[in-house]
Formats: sequence, structure tokens, C-alpha cells
Amino acid sequence: MPTYEQAGFARGAALTGDRARSVFGQVMGLVAITLGFAALGAYVLRNSVGGTGILFFLLAFACIFGLNSAANRGHEQLAMGLLFALGLLLGMAVAPVLDYYAKTNPGVVYQAAGATAGFVALLGSFGYATRRDLAPMYRFVFIAFIVLLVFGLITLFVAIPSSNIIYCVGMLAVFGFFTAFDFQRLSHGKYTSAVPIAASIFLDIFNVFLLLLSLFSGQGRR
Repeated sequence: MPTYEQAGFARGAALTGDRARSVFGQVMGLVAITLGFAALGAYVLRNSVGGTGILFFLLAFACIFGLNSAANRGHEQLAMGLLFALGLLLGMAVAPVLDYYAKTNPGVVYQAAGATAGFVALLGSFGYATRRDLAPMYRFVFIAFIVLLVFGLITLFVAIPSSNIIYCVGMLAVFGFFTAFDFQRLSHGKYTSAVPIAASIFLDIFNVFLLLLSLFSGQGRR
């Protein structure tokens, strides 16, 4: 699979016309395949009892670092393989949770999936079309992300009223920005490889889905 530069796209230059559509289709195709691998992973381990999720998450983090390194070195096929492995591993990591909801309250899963599609479509369209540079806001949003992570850890040990709602709504705002930001970088051709930006968008979708699932179900941190 050619990189942006091999396809004639200069790093940081805006993409227009047929080239923009080609790159968009390439990236979203990778995202769709990765989501398919995530669904496969969730199905394969649907009957697992848990306890191995942390291992799959750690392996998934390794895939993120690996695919970025491979893409930077021009090993596009390896980067794609690691991208698909990332989806598979994350699907396997959350398989017990998804299976629980699928058996006890399947409507929540469908609601979360539908809301995720609308959420990403709305924020992605905004990011792709807006002329406002979102990059200056990234640092502040990332700080908010860290603060919310710390808050989430605290709620594991300290009971805080409505902590699940606070955490989920706050993180949805964060990942809403990340979604818009990633689609803006996609529209501007900020990547030399399609794989890292596809990984970023996939992770946006994955996290938004889990947050909406937790919010709609009323479970999790309280």
C-alpha cells in the first residue's frame, strides 16, 4: 500500500479532489477492516471468564508502538498487520463485557453502536470540513484526558456520586475532540502513511463505543 508521499502527497499539504477522496477511502477502509477484526476478537472469546483482558490490552499497546515504528520505517505491510492485530486484541480484551451485555441487555449494545456511528460521523465531518486549526487546542484536551484518567482511578477506591456520568461525559468530550482532530489531520494529509491515522480513528471509535455502552447501561464507576 503506497504512503501519502509515494502517492504524490506532500506532508502537511492539503489534499484536494480525487486525491483527497482516494486517501479518505484508503484510511476508512483500513478502519473498517480493523473494526471487523475487533468484532472477530470479541466473538472468539465471547465465552471467556475474564482475567486475561489486561494481557490483551498490554499487547494492544505494543501493537500501537510497533505499527507507528513500522510505518515510519516504510514497512507498510507490517504496519497494517499490526493494525489488524490491534483490533483483534482489543476485541478479545473486551469480549467478556460485550458478551455480558449481549446476553443480559442487547438493546444497550445496539444503542451504543448506533450512537457511536452518529457521534463519529458528526465530529468527523466537522473536523474534516472545518478551516479552524484544532492543533493549538490539543495540549489542553490531552491534559483534560490525563485528569479524567486520574479521576477514574480515584473512583475505583473512593465512592463519588455520579462518578460514572462525570467520567463518561468528560471522556466523550475529549474523544469528540480527538475524533475531529484526527479527521482534520486526515483532510490535511498530515501523515506519510495511512496506517497511523487509521489506528487513531479506530481507537477514537473504540473508546467512544465503550464510553457510550457504560453510560447507557448505567454500570461502571458511580
